[in-house]
Formats: sequence, structure tokens, C-alpha cells
Amino acid sequence: MLKKLAIILVALFLCCSCSKKNLQEEITFSSWGSVTETAIINKLIKEYEKENPNIKINFIHVPQNYFQKIHLLFASSQAPDVIFINNLYLPVYAGKLEPLDNIINKEEFHNKSISALSYQGHLYAIPRDLSCFMFFYNKDITGSINSDWTINDFKKAVRKYTDKNHWGVSYERDIFKAEPYILTMGEKEGLEFYKSLEGVYAPNPSDVGSSTLAQMFLDGKIAFYLSGRWLYPKINESASFSIGFVTFPGTVYADSSGWAISKSSKHKNEAIKFVQFLSSEKSEEYFTETGLIVPARKNLLQKIKEKAFVDAITNSVTRNAGKDYNKKRDFYNKKFFN
Repeated sequence: MLKKLAIILVALFLCCSCSKKNLQEEITFSSWGSVTETAIINKLIKEYEKENPNIKINFIHVPQNYFQKIHLLFASSQAPDVIFINNLYLPVYAGKLEPLDNIINKEEFHNKSISALSYQGHLYAIPRDLSCFMFFYNKDITGSINSDWTINDFKKAVRKYTDKNHWGVSYERDIFKAEPYILTMGEKEGLEFYKSLEGVYAPNPSDVGSSTLAQMFLDGKIAFYLSGRWLYPKINESASFSIGFVTFPGTVYADSSGWAISKSSKHKNEAIKFVQFLSSEKSEEYFTETGLIVPARKNLLQKIKEKAFVDAITNSVTRNAGKDYNKKRDFYNKKFFN
């Protein structure tokens, strides 16, 4: 009798466990990201699943060729429910994304992030961050740089700190990296000046070789390195010299990235709830504290210790990329840098 009772209890337990498991909703979520970034994401996912035991998050991490992968997933009707996206690619997918105008209070977010992630009058991603180019610099080489420097001051500094041991500034054959110069100096003069840096005041690809520009900067071979907040954790952790941060001496674009929802998602309510969690003040604070982002939430900007990163956003202009931005970028790269 006891044996039969035990069998019945075990069967009931298994049945209840299966029923509980079957009630669990699974949503897919995709993102690119460094080791630092994915560690934060995984921490947030665990926290969210603990608070919402009926939800399972299937995290798709794509460290390289992210938008190629997203394109294939959309083409095969397997788009993730929640998609991390930036303003450069958002217009391409806007027709396949859910408008999110009414799920947040837009007043809590920086107007440049809201504008960057909107397309044809609708918000298609809830902002996580704002980013723009600025200079990381080697204080051991240059000393402190005044925040009110001009493009002429920059030109003099690049010449001054280029010698047999150092390059004055970083350089890449990409119109994306040339944009601050073009915005500041005009299309013709800015592009000509930028291209004139290569091999004279900045390394060319053969000088970089199998290394990277970031590593050359960390090795003390470049005085000024053009990058953004996203590189701060790596450089701050690895540099053996005193690092300075200063805004680009002119105009730069402000870009933004955030959380979008696929229009074809079969779990819209769950996806919205997860996006609201990811974009919450608590979640954004996690990202901010690592030094990885300049937060899109206005009240978290005070958490940024290095004033130059906030100044860079203040002095920037919002980029509203169209559907053909990436095609134009490829076109100009072939035209000017091939």
C-alpha cells in the first residue's frame, strides 16, 4: 500500500513539474557585446527570470557580423522577440519593428536618444545609451589638454607629438571615422585633412599590422585615439599610463542604441515587459557603473565621473540615419579609401 502511495506521489510531482514547465513562456533576445557587456546582460537576464519565473530568456549573443545575422533571421521568419539595435540600422528594419511610443515616459530620456531611435514619427527602440566620438589621450606624452581647444590646437598637437616613438593620432580608412573632421571643417577640407594624416601623423594599415589601433594606443605608440565610451572599460583597465579624455575640437554626431521588439513576435506582452526592465533606471545604472555607456536616461548622466563624455554629447548633433546610410558609407569608403 505504501509503495503504491509513493508511486502516486512521484507521478503527481512529475506531472505538476511538467505542467509548470509547459506554462513557461520563452522569448528570444539578441545582442552584440564585449565580455563586459555580455556579463551585465547575463546578470540582468538572471535577475529578470528570478522575478518572472514564468518567463525564460533565450539570449542570442552575436559578437561579430551582428546585422548580417539579424538580416538572415528576419529573412527566415526567425527574428528574435527583442533585438538590441542602433540608429544606423534601425531605419532598415523599422517596418519590421513594433512602434514603442507609448511604453515609456520619453521625458525621462535624453531628447537626442529619442530622436536618433525614431523613424518617420515613431520610436522603434527604447534608448539604452548615447555615444559619440571623442579623444582618449596619453597624458604621459601630451600632458593635460584643455577642454576648450580648437581644431587648430589639435593640428599643432598632432604635429608636435608625432616623432620616431609615437604617432600623433589614430586613423582608419573609413568615412565613419572621418565624419567629425568633415562636420567641423567642411566636406572637402575635412576629408583632405583627414586623409593627409595617414602615414605622416597617423599609422597606416601596414604600420598597424597584426595589432589593432586600440592596442597601439595601450602600448603608448599613439598620442590621441579617436573612440567612444564603449572602449573605456578596456582602456581604463589595461593602460599603464595616465589617460586623459577630451572632446573632439569641433562637431560630432550623437548616435544611440536600444531595445526593439519584432513586429512578428508571438510574445508581444512578454517582450514589452522585458524591454521595460532592460530600459529601467536600475538596469541602465548597471551599464553606466561599468563605464561602458553614457546613459540615455537624463538623471543618470550625473553618474559619469569623466565630464568630457557628457560634454561630448552636449556638443554633438543628432544623427538621423536613413535607410541608405550604410550603402552610402560603403560607397564613400570605396570612393575615397580603396
